[in-house]
Amino acid sequence: MEGEKPKLTGGKAYGRKRPAFADEEDRPVTHLRSDEDDNEENEHDDDEGDTRGRANAGENDNENEDDEEDHGDPLHSPHSQSQQLPQKRPRVYAQKSPAGKSPANQAGKSPSVAGKSPAMVTGVGETIKAPGAGKTITSQAGKTPVAGKSVRSAQKSPAKTTHELENDAKEAESTIPAQTPTPAVQTESTVTPGGVVKPNYRLKYTLQGHKKSISAVKYSPDGKWLASSSLDKTVRLWHAVDGRHHMTFRGHTQGISDVSWSSDSQFFCTGSDDMTVRIYNIRSEKAIKVLKGHTNYVFCVNFNPQSDLIVSGSFDENVRVWDVAKGQCLRVLPAHSDPVTAVCFNRDGTLIVSGSYDGLIRIWDTATGQCLKTLIDGDNPAVSHVKFSPNSKYILASTHDSTLRLWSYSSGKCLKTYTGHHNTSYCLFSAFSVTAGKWIVSTSEDNKVYLWHLQTKEIVQVLEGHNDVVLAVSCHPTIDMIASGSIDSDTSIKIWVDDSGNSQK
Repeated sequence: MEGEKPKLTGGKAYGRKRPAFADEEDRPVTHLRSDEDDNEENEHDDDEGDTRGRANAGENDNENEDDEEDHGDPLHSPHSQSQQLPQKRPRVYAQKSPAGKSPANQAGKSPSVAGKSPAMVTGVGETIKAPGAGKTITSQAGKTPVAGKSVRSAQKSPAKTTHELENDAKEAESTIPAQTPTPAVQTESTVTPGGVVKPNYRLKYTLQGHKKSISAVKYSPDGKWLASSSLDKTVRLWHAVDGRHHMTFRGHTQGISDVSWSSDSQFFCTGSDDMTVRIYNIRSEKAIKVLKGHTNYVFCVNFNPQSDLIVSGSFDENVRVWDVAKGQCLRVLPAHSDPVTAVCFNRDGTLIVSGSYDGLIRIWDTATGQCLKTLIDGDNPAVSHVKFSPNSKYILASTHDSTLRLWSYSSGKCLKTYTGHHNTSYCLFSAFSVTAGKWIVSTSEDNKVYLWHLQTKEIVQVLEGHNDVVLAVSCHPTIDMIASGSIDSDTSIKIWVDDSGNSQK
């Protein structure tokens, strides 16, 4: 890299601006779960893709295009150094939170509960009770059936005898299916122009306790816990269902940038500006292992599915693979020419994907450390976050042109792009939501959380409630719950829940 890099003064990320990417393809991508979990889904061919996405194969990259055919229903399943690194801005600032913030919640006490979210979806059809029958019917023209009048008509009828009234009542009752409630009517507010039923997430809890910016939030694989990391050098553990604070973990001497869970939900690891990776047991406030080797901020970490390896990415531009049991570095990958912003194992731990400010997405062989493939967009926007889809056939990437891209691992093609949010400066997290419907979820620099439909790329909901940049997001593994975390003047964690039943799987 020509020239000298600017001094790095702490915080989680540094960014640069690039022009927006406009090309999109309409190839269907619908499968978010593993093949084993969703073998009942119809299979779709995904040979087509965005021709602007390029894949630079490594020495052993002999992928055949025909390999695309066995993907099924998609998601259930060296860079030039001539350009000078632009001046970068911190993504999380080491500032104290504003006065008036609530102190940490003590164990056993409920966190503050916010009111109704402005991001609620309304417009469900009205229902009324049939008089005397205890059965639900849909109201007609806003009128309620009245005793002595036919349910079929709202007009007055001539005076009738008692016998005639009894016959009319029996006839009216026969038109109402026994014990069959009328389904809610889907209105324009719950259905997108493309006919997609929208989710209906509402703000349920606001968690206060961190004294500085929230850098990451992660639900545990078993769904019992929510871990949050912060620039205040701590990790806080919360009960996922009710938001109660459980424990605070200390040990780092500088701000923490990322946190990752082991597959058994008993351990988590952290990456910090103090250049270390630490491993914690959820039953102890102190780290059980400290992994040293990086020569600059540790920005991102991830456990492999077997939980015997940890991968970490750093501002030293390297990716390191660590042995958890021995606490030793097994492999150093000279991965990128700029700070590494994200690392992630695939579902069986054989591959690692990394992203960087150099605009490259690289896939590595875990066992050998060999670079198998490099993905790069023509406009080369800085990569702020990458992760494998649940079935590992696809890679979701967030970039600094306010775009999320869904890449095919086997073909190296960009299949889908999602836009509408704002991301030009910070390393924002994104995620897959598969509990109800198939959504792409991302934070945004306009203080909101965005949800897109995986297939149609429509924005299906925008969650509003934070009053500063929303950096972190995580989707609960089993229920319709999303956690988001904000920075600077906010420093809160918000829990959003969809209990409407509107979402369609």
